[in-house]
Amino acid sequence: MDELVGVILSAGKGSRIDPFNAHFPKPLLPIGNRPIMGHHLELFKSLGIKRCCIVVGHLMDRIINHFGRGGDAGLSIRYVEQNQILGIAHAVGQAEPHLDGPFLLCLGDIFYLATEMERLVARYRQGDVSAVLAVKEEKTKEPVRRNFTVELDDNGFVTRVVEKPRNPVNLLKGCGIYLFGPEVFDAIRRTPRTALRDEYEITSTIQIMIDEGLKVAVEPIIDWDLNVTFPGDLLDGNIAYLDHLGIDNVIDETAEVGEGVVLERCVVGPHAKLLGPRRLKDTVVLPETELGPGEDLHRVLVSKGLISRC
Repeated sequence: MDELVGVILSAGKGSRIDPFNAHFPKPLLPIGNRPIMGHHLELFKSLGIKRCCIVVGHLMDRIINHFGRGGDAGLSIRYVEQNQILGIAHAVGQAEPHLDGPFLLCLGDIFYLATEMERLVARYRQGDVSAVLAVKEEKTKEPVRRNFTVELDDNGFVTRVVEKPRNPVNLLKGCGIYLFGPEVFDAIRRTPRTALRDEYEITSTIQIMIDEGLKVAVEPIIDWDLNVTFPGDLLDGNIAYLDHLGIDNVIDETAEVGEGVVLERCVVGPHAKLLGPRRLKDTVVLPETELGPGEDLHRVLVSKGLISRC
């Protein structure tokens, strides 16, 4: 297999997570004091990926300033600007000039927990497919309705991809992680805008590949995932991460936690300052936030001058 490259889509504005999107592009929002995109870059490193392409747009200077050219992360990063937000397929198409082989695609606003991500690469390396989709088998149909689902034939290949299905035929949910061969770009060029959102949907692209006779497989490797859409999602992602690690709190080494501050399942960001007496439970304190003594807080996001109850 040719060299595998990592791709992250990070151009969207994230208007529904207002007011935090005014200062943080969603990929820089922290889970366990690491930006969501930082978790993706760690995944790339764990899979031996050395080069990645990041598609940027909203507040792109902050993303570029944070990650630079990737030297600190042990990667070589190239940035590509998406001037118009026209869907995932359109965003992937912006990266085509910089990709000549297979690539692992992650959406910059989705956080996930997975212990066997290498299975995605191993399945592609078998050589009989043009794409592999990471999926999760849900317990109910509601999460599937909010995302996309896949229908499989008797050999496990995808026959149909359905965006936001009203009546999903199974509980397999797409999770925003894809491994594509370069064949995907021909399908992207033939992908029409959808009537639903007037965007170029990657699910439409995948269906074009299937209809042209290309094989697409799935790997049910996602243990837990979250599309960070609303402020409460960011809180839930951090709490799930603490549970995953089996620890009570994550406190950045540069944060100051004063006497009388009691923390229970909290994440405290870099250069934050907390003064007691105060009790915080299931709370995320964003970087450079100061919080003085006061009432107990439960299920809140705290940033400069803002306490958002979730």
